Amino acid sequence: MVAKLELRNVRKSFDDKVVLRDVDLSVGQHDVICLIGSSGSGKSTMLKAINLLVSIDEGEILLDGVDITASSVNPNQVRESMGIVFQAFNLFPHMKVLDNITLSPRKVHDIAREEAEERARDLLDRFGLGDKVDEYPDRLSGGEQQRVAVIRALATEPDLMLFDEVTSALDPELVAEVLNVIRGLKDQGMTMLIATHEMGFARDVADRVCFLDQGRILEQGPPKEIFSAPSEARTQQFLQRIIDAGRL
Repeated sequence: MVAKLELRNVRKSFDDKVVLRDVDLSVGQHDVICLIGSSGSGKSTMLKAINLLVSIDEGEILLDGVDITASSVNPNQVRESMGIVFQAFNLFPHMKVLDNITLSPRKVHDIAREEAEERARDLLDRFGLGDKVDEYPDRLSGGEQQRVAVIRALATEPDLMLFDEVTSALDPELVAEVLNVIRGLKDQGMTMLIATHEMGFARDVADRVCFLDQGRILEQGPPKEIFSAPSEARTQQFLQRIIDAGRL
């Protein structure tokens, strides 16, 4: 069976700094993969490369068996099938919540306003924000803004979701509400790649955990294996620091 997403020997440098080194990764339909590692290890760059926001220097990225890095591919068409959410909410401050969510479905996907708004209201209700339809982003808490950002990505009905440290900008007490949204997506069978510093969350939600170090996937496996008995010394060192900090 063709993998939903596959990275083959992906390399990326910025000037003389190599940020992705011969990355190989296969993601099956409905898989939830958590990317862990120190800041600067390549997690964010990998997600941006998958979303074609960053061009790779070598290798291939295949989505449903098609090389999306080929010069003949339209990046905007590729992005229609995936959603990406960053740690910065990136909501339009001058637009109400409903308009933020329906902008892409209407303008990019050519969905009628009535249908787009109905879909947006359903999503807002599902994620506990039904009463925020007419609010502006600056009237929402950080957790609410990030949930709206997730809903905006889901409004185009993607097959694949990418999350890049979506809780890093939140106060600790708001983290749980965003992570619960992602847990709900897992329960619905969404295929996801999640870069995260939330180790307990990665342990609970991931089908597979990948530890990145200096642009490489140094080690990967089931959460129980990675968190309980990592084989690489660098992984052991990283996790021990997480444990010492009381974050696992």
